[in-house]
This record gives sequence, C-alpha cells and structure tokens, in this order.
Amino acid sequence: MQIRLLVFDLDGTLADSKQDLAQAVNATRASVQLPALAPQVLYTYVGNGAPALIRRALGDHFNQQQLDQSLRFFLDYYRLHMLDHTRLYPGVREALDGMRAGGLELAVLTNKPVRFSRDLLCGLGLGDHFRVVYGGNSFETKKPHPEGLEKVMADTGVAPAQTMVVGDSAVDVRTARNAGAWACGVTYGFQPETFTEDPPDLVVDSLVELADRLAPGLR
Repeated sequence: MQIRLLVFDLDGTLADSKQDLAQAVNATRASVQLPALAPQVLYTYVGNGAPALIRRALGDHFNQQQLDQSLRFFLDYYRLHMLDHTRLYPGVREALDGMRAGGLELAVLTNKPVRFSRDLLCGLGLGDHFRVVYGGNSFETKKPHPEGLEKVMADTGVAPAQTMVVGDSAVDVRTARNAGAWACGVTYGFQPETFTEDPPDLVVDSLVELADRLAPGLR
C-alpha cells in the first residue's frame, strides 16, 4: 500500500468522547421523562449521525416533531458539554505529528455535525492538523455512502488506491469499500466488534502503530 491520504473518523478513533455523548443522550431522555440508559448501550448507537442516535435512544414511541425537538435539545446540551470529559486517545497527537512529518495528507470525515467536529478538534488542540474536515451535515448523505470520502479525495488530489480510511466501526470500513479505498480499523473505539461483519485491511491497537507502519522513524 502506497498511502498518501489518511481519512479519520472522529468519535472512537481520535477522541474518546463516549462519556460526554452518553450524558447528553441521557439528558435528552430525561427531558422527555425517560429513564437513563446504560452507557454501554448508548455507545452502540453512535456512528450514524445525531438524528439516528436520538431516534435509537428514544425508541419508537415519538413522532417526527417530537424527535426533532429532542434532537435540538441534544445538540444544544452537547454543544455546552462536549469537552467536559472528552480527550484524545493515547498516542493520537504523537501519531498525527509523525504522519504529517512523513508527508501524509490528513483529513477527518465523521457523521458528527461539522461545526461540532471542528470545535471539538480545536478544543483538543488538533485544529490545524487536517487538510479538510467534513461532518454528517456537510453533504446530502452520510457514511457509509462514499460521497464524503470522494470529496476528500478530490480536494486533496489523491486516488482511492492511495487513500486509507481509519475508524472504529464497520461504517468506516464500508465507506472505504464503497469508494475503492483501503480501510484500517482501531481496536479501542466504540464498535470494533462490528469488524467481524466487515473486516478492514489492517487492524491496529493504536494510531502510533499505524504511524510506525506508514511513516517509520519520523516520530
């Protein structure tokens, strides 16, 4: 693999955001008189965007207007609290620095709303690390549809055969497959168990391991 472009998922790949997401979802459930759900259950709902997260978290007993109101509540709450507990996973900053030093293009493609994604990356000190950052509302479609990844590749001028998607779930693997790119899975994220359904080309325990494979000797 002659990789020139790495396209990262955000939640569960770069940032350990599970506690803040779980608290925001349970605050949303409380706002409609529903009891809290176990965080381990909520983590399985993450990855397909905020509307899908809230729809799954609230269940089938709410109409679309109620779901839209709850989504607004969730977004307002999460905007205020998304950096309360969220931190980079160990080795992420070091690995990204090494990849950049090795001449690799870096981008973020997430189903999280783009404004939240950029604010989160800035708050974690990674605001200037990525060539482009696209979110779940940047396009008409979300991952695993290839539209977002194809736009990243067009922006950077890198072909699919030289592009690798890095993520923590089968959604990221399918995104790569749908665009003809490579896929790398991380074992520490929210849904690595889904790799049994859609195996990535490469699996790593940390981004430092990936940096050592793609840009050895530069960290």
